[in-house]
Amino acid sequence: MNDRAALDLLLEHGTLSRTKVGKLTGLSKPTASQLLVRLEEAGLVVATGTTEGRPGPGAQLYAINPAAGHAAGLDVTPQRIRAAVADVTGAVVGEYELATRGLRSTSVVRQVTDALDGAAKAAGLTLADVHRLVIGTPGAFDPATGRLRYASHLPGWHSATLLDELAAALPMPFEYENDVNLVAVAEQRIGAARGHRDFVLLWNEEGLGGAVVIGGRLHRGFTGGAGEVGFLPVPGTPLMRQVTKSNGGGFQELAGAQVLPRLARDLGVADVGDGPYPDVAVALLERAAGAVGPQRRADPAQQPYRDLLDAYATALATGLASVVAVLDPELVVLAGRAITAGGEPLRARVQAELTELAAPRPRLLMASVPEDPVLRGALESALTATREEVFDTTAR
Repeated sequence: MNDRAALDLLLEHGTLSRTKVGKLTGLSKPTASQLLVRLEEAGLVVATGTTEGRPGPGAQLYAINPAAGHAAGLDVTPQRIRAAVADVTGAVVGEYELATRGLRSTSVVRQVTDALDGAAKAAGLTLADVHRLVIGTPGAFDPATGRLRYASHLPGWHSATLLDELAAALPMPFEYENDVNLVAVAEQRIGAARGHRDFVLLWNEEGLGGAVVIGGRLHRGFTGGAGEVGFLPVPGTPLMRQVTKSNGGGFQELAGAQVLPRLARDLGVADVGDGPYPDVAVALLERAAGAVGPQRRADPAQQPYRDLLDAYATALATGLASVVAVLDPELVVLAGRAITAGGEPLRARVQAELTELAAPRPRLLMASVPEDPVLRGALESALTATREEVFDTTAR
């Protein structure tokens, strides 16, 4: 227990002296010294230098040995697989991206191993050096059937034998997780939801989805579909049936990123732009957020952008009202480029609308994990299992 407490402190602080380890753990200096010697002999910690700036000899500093273990994560979309490997401290040491749109004839198992192998080689490692892997995909694998559900747009991933085939091909244990759930993991570990045990995350990019954390743990649901809020029937849209076949639903049609270009045209935005709809949505939201600044508030030409921000906030709050009415979360995290591009102006408007539409009044925050939160969440999840394995078994 003392060994693990010291390792957790070193992960949190980076480097510590024997004296500091003793103070933080409540151990005597001799016991802390014996502990650090034991961990150094086990290959879990390394001496990194000495303290400076004080009279007398500097105190020896210790840190987690980064090479003690490695974890990997994959972020899977219909267009590509992005892979990364992190050392046991959480530092990313290798990355690789495999474009998959033109690889329909290549098996999913081959795509996964190629992407993972590319990241391992970039880190100077082999696949055998990776302790754990977490794969993030749209939708969710049903634990009862092993089939991927809620993601008909992900070709090649729906075989009932896929998980067995991956297990046979990969030399390390692996887990799979819904991509938006992994964003919630990233926000809980290192982002806006850090320190919060009950929160909802709303994600909007290529698709609109959510994640639910209750008591500090992800709530996945009986078939893995908890948080698939894009299918939620909401006021303002026709009632959709057979939603899994159409891969859409009321909330998606009301507030998905694909709605913003049409909404902007309806409100008189002159230059909507073109290109992939998530990129168009981001550009529109950035301009709309800028239109509420003090210098531009008096400019009539900016009014359509302000109207767009108001209308979009109402659409987001309409679906969120149903979610918070059921779950009553402490916090709602707004994530995905088709939300975060609106910044504080959009967050404040969604908060105000939600206050009008729902009895529970959770605090709303914008997501704060800056780059590829799905991949970061996969790494954080894989690192948790890796540390349990490496720290607990090696320390004993």
